[in-house]
Amino acid sequence: MGLRFLITGGAGFIGSAVIRHLLANTVQVVANVDKLTYAGNLDSLAEFAGSDRYNFHQLDICDQAAMSKLMSAFQPDVVMHLAAESHVDRSIDGPSDFIQTNIVGTYSLLEAARAYWQTLDRSRQTSFRFHHVSTDEVYGDLHGVEALFTEETPYAPSSPYSATKASSDHLVRAWQRTYGLPVVITNCSNNYGPYHFPEKLIPHMILNAIQGKPLPVYGDGGQIRDWLYVEDHARALVEVATRGRVGETYNIGGHNEKRNLEVVETLCTLLDELAADERPATLESYKELITFVKDRPGHDQRYAIDASKIQRELGWVPRETFDSGIRKTVEWYLINRAWWQRVLSGDYQLARLGAAEYATATVEKD
Repeated sequence: MGLRFLITGGAGFIGSAVIRHLLANTVQVVANVDKLTYAGNLDSLAEFAGSDRYNFHQLDICDQAAMSKLMSAFQPDVVMHLAAESHVDRSIDGPSDFIQTNIVGTYSLLEAARAYWQTLDRSRQTSFRFHHVSTDEVYGDLHGVEALFTEETPYAPSSPYSATKASSDHLVRAWQRTYGLPVVITNCSNNYGPYHFPEKLIPHMILNAIQGKPLPVYGDGGQIRDWLYVEDHARALVEVATRGRVGETYNIGGHNEKRNLEVVETLCTLLDELAADERPATLESYKELITFVKDRPGHDQRYAIDASKIQRELGWVPRETFDSGIRKTVEWYLINRAWWQRVLSGDYQLARLGAAEYATATVEKD
């Protein structure tokens, strides 16, 4: 058997991608810890439910005693911490959960990991890793068309979400500096791909479109994001967790800067090709569903990652271009309707959050 990974938030979008990668492509053993909030979905890991290399634990990372007990029993070599409240709009509407999970939860997990780490022999202490998975949003807004986020970019978070992730990053670094806990941190750009919870931009637009609903775009849609295919990200995270240098931060990006409006228009073009039979008869293109809405408070204009460090040190580069990844994503949602229909049958419905009201402007047909 290989290394033993304890992954928090493993029923979420990125966490489940990491687990699928580990179980399908390596000999590692995985313990998945997830509270199963609205965004946690074990359907994303159904194919591995019976694997003898995988087990699931429904726990809250804020429960330090429970996490300590699990670490003692499972004996992880790597703790990969992905559990977080992650949606900016939700953080605007209700920041309390973000502070509790992202800050207090990270503190509790660090303390559980530190207590467990101290019980290990010297060799296992040296090889142990606490891998904290964060976001490029901690850096705030980029200014200048040539600027990129590097590992040395000062933190300037804009939203309650990004502020709580910045806080957790600082806690992790402090636990390494003060207590010697072997940590690594990654900050990634916007992820997309299969199994993405429908409140996020790309799946939200796909599912709204095939149901003939408006496609709400914040402001003028000019905000720029660097898009990273989730399976590329999963590979990068495993590389950092197993080969990254202690105390280092690695930025992970897809080298795919796109304006939000361009992303939505690309989705519409693909759906015109792949789901033409589902387009309402009154429309010549799904683009006619695009509707501009009031911009989100504190909305950052541009994010873009310089991922040269992880390429230089660990040899990781993304395999998917935006064109190849976005096509795979649209095809996945069209094929795997049962997955997202079960999601939508629960508490979540396709509505934008963050106080963005619909406006009357629409994109004209091409």
